[in-house]
Amino acid sequence: MDLSFIGDWIISLYSVEDLQNALKTTLRIIATLLLAKLTISYCGKVIEKILVSKPGKYLSDNRALTLTSLLRSILRYAVYFVAIISIVEIFVPNAARTVLTGAGIIGLAVGFGAQNLVKDIITGFFILFEDQFAVGDFVQVVGVTGTVEEIGLRVTRIREFGGQLHIIPNGTIDKVANFNRGGMMAIVEVGISYNENIERAIEVLKETGREFSDNWSADLMEGPTVLGVVRFGEWDVVIRVVAKTLPMRQWELERQLRKAIKESFDREGIEIPYPRKMTISTERGASGA
Repeated sequence: MDLSFIGDWIISLYSVEDLQNALKTTLRIIATLLLAKLTISYCGKVIEKILVSKPGKYLSDNRALTLTSLLRSILRYAVYFVAIISIVEIFVPNAARTVLTGAGIIGLAVGFGAQNLVKDIITGFFILFEDQFAVGDFVQVVGVTGTVEEIGLRVTRIREFGGQLHIIPNGTIDKVANFNRGGMMAIVEVGISYNENIERAIEVLKETGREFSDNWSADLMEGPTVLGVVRFGEWDVVIRVVAKTLPMRQWELERQLRKAIKESFDREGIEIPYPRKMTISTERGASGA
């Protein structure tokens, strides 16, 4: 089938100059988008190489990952904004000036509706530059406890221990508990029977603490230290033992210390009381029947 008439029809509608201009415009658009993509890719690698590839030289690992993610996000928005303006200027000369001139009017129009967005972005910058937490930190914010996976311009993503991913607007974060900053305290309380000798139990705990310190020295910063009796329970005398651990190691060491104390008390015959139900049975003699 001869389709040459289609080409003749197009030529009859558009001049050769129009077709050349259309081709140039298409190539400019493609070149602009390609350049934007290459710029984002190259500059992103440079940012990553500077901040992440040499850990400890400029920033801590977690803070470097946080800053890298944020800078790449800002870079992506900025480059695409410039690319879009450049493409629009192909069709609308002086588009950039028009956008900047109208920015005040547009900003005033959307300002009231974008208050939460602006608050989220500003709070995100404060979180970053005040180093409240970083990617990889274990934190508690707005009732959510988990590991920080990403800090963006508007939201922070935190994954709970059970796997749930929480996406939290930065503007709602007003208080942060960070479990990765400085030493953490492992706290273990153990109860002994009122019939036991308290001084003997404390000596056993101190000896257990010394053995525990030798076995777990890599995770311990101080202790374990026996503080002594902290309260009287319904059926036990409660003694508290504390130890200062490396960040995120406190829970594991609490579990191991409880195990070591239980084994030591069993070996020394020290009773750890627990509630018991006693059943009293009476037998009637034949004469009382």
